[in-house]
Amino acid sequence: MILGNPIARGNTAKIYLSDNKIVKVFNDYLPETESVNEANKQQYAYSCGLPVPKVLDVTKINGVQAIIMEYVKGETLGDLMFKDKEQAEYYLDISVNIQLEIHSVIPGVIEPMFDKLFRQIESVNELDKTKKNYLLKKLDSFTYENRLCHGDFHLFNLIKTDNQVVVIDWVDSSAGDIRADVYRTYLLYSQLSSELADMYLRLYCEKSGLLRSEVFQWAPIIAGARLSESVSSEKSERLIDIINHYCQI
Repeated sequence: MILGNPIARGNTAKIYLSDNKIVKVFNDYLPETESVNEANKQQYAYSCGLPVPKVLDVTKINGVQAIIMEYVKGETLGDLMFKDKEQAEYYLDISVNIQLEIHSVIPGVIEPMFDKLFRQIESVNELDKTKKNYLLKKLDSFTYENRLCHGDFHLFNLIKTDNQVVVIDWVDSSAGDIRADVYRTYLLYSQLSSELADMYLRLYCEKSGLLRSEVFQWAPIIAGARLSESVSSEKSERLIDIINHYCQI
């Protein structure tokens, strides 16, 4: 398969468009199960009737693991918003409706959010043992009804086609608390703009009936988990400040 130049680059993979299909080629340092795990999550979301690209194959290309999936032609809501920032609330409103649809799914066999967050927090080097234990005990204290959570839900993972909006990048999806998923989205937006983050949270709370205070209970845990991702655009100091604000140790 001739891939040419990537059309996008992420934290864990490069994205190519080849033969009218999307090819996601993973970085070679990742575990050999990475592509299968992500494909299974995406296939599960697709099977729930959600607007998700169909997985066509899980394979290796030049010895490197890859997923081949349906090509969805369009622009992300994030790109559309940055073209016309006055329409920010309009695009956020569309996204919240889709996130509520995802959150309405009671998931079957998919990774538990608890396991994923526990593993991430345990792996963080920037936190001492006391803070880790505090976060893990707080995580263990939550009770909730498991719902399908995307785990990385934002406008740049939503592609607007001619007749629908499609949700991509399901690698972080899990079965867990929707409040945690909402705070994760809020945290990602707050990195760009506090105004955008607050607008999103207001819309979600208005439509769902959740309280802002319920969502923010998850702040230190999600910030701690985010530290494990070592994303170049995210300042670890900001995340540690969030943890320290909520952790009265």
